[in-house]
Amino acid sequence: MQLLFIADPLASFKTTKDTTFAMMREAARRGHGLAACEPQDVMWQRGARVSAHVRDITLTGDAKCWFEERGRRAVALADFDAVLMRKDPPFDSEYFYATHLLEQAEREGARVFNRARALRDHPEKLAILEFPALIPPTLVTRSAADVRAFHAEHRDIILKPLDGMGGMGIFRVGADGLNLGSIVETLNRGGAQSLMVQKFLPEIAQGDKRVLLIAGEPVPFSLARIPQGSEIRGNLAAGGKGVAQPLSARDREIAATIGPVLAARGLLLVGLDVIGDCMTEINVTSPTCFQEITAQTGFDVAARFVDALEAAVATGSH
Repeated sequence: MQLLFIADPLASFKTTKDTTFAMMREAARRGHGLAACEPQDVMWQRGARVSAHVRDITLTGDAKCWFEERGRRAVALADFDAVLMRKDPPFDSEYFYATHLLEQAEREGARVFNRARALRDHPEKLAILEFPALIPPTLVTRSAADVRAFHAEHRDIILKPLDGMGGMGIFRVGADGLNLGSIVETLNRGGAQSLMVQKFLPEIAQGDKRVLLIAGEPVPFSLARIPQGSEIRGNLAAGGKGVAQPLSARDREIAATIGPVLAARGLLLVGLDVIGDCMTEINVTSPTCFQEITAQTGFDVAARFVDALEAAVATGSH
């Protein structure tokens, strides 16, 4: 297969832990061709198909200079066997526009993973609203008064922006309500921007588990991202310690409920965030943790993913 990865700049990859790199490495091991570009390289013009200025690359095996560029060309996305959208959040206006270009490419015959409409319809924080029985007490609002009422009811809460990643902009406010007003003003920008508030789950001490779904089926191990020191965030980007562990019965129950639904919508890869028995987020843009799980358990997550990608391309299902 010829694969195009739409991602962040290749020079920014940390290959010891980057999931997109793990996908590329496994695909290259199987003989698939690799090309890469960034979202700003994708364009459409009347009378032509959606295309991109791409870099054809080979992997070197060198940790420092991990790829070689074999050339640059403009090519229609539909000419690739698969296009993998792996741009990290934020899900901003440019990301939104990119999904429309990708959807046009799909109309022209491109096979995009995850599917463009599904990316657009499942923003990371808000996608959980569809599954209220699986989530903790949660509020989405612009209103400071709504947040104060939620805090009065639950006493210990987490506040976060809707477009963050890696633990960015997450705050905890305890029973004393200290600094709640200032935090709300920061996140909702004087009522101009929505935020999410959730009841604090003390099980975070055992980790914020990343449960990976591939083609609707769970990887048998999660990565529990455990906060360190005085930090409340388990995100690896915020200094959390990643500990791989077998899925719990509740993890499997959540996966069995959600997996087939999301797979049917064209989401080949999904990352669920689970704290205790509650799902807190559904990540669909660029789910991670492949390398950490594989290194600690021996389960080859990238191989499972490329198996599913090959099957989806072969059957035309995406």
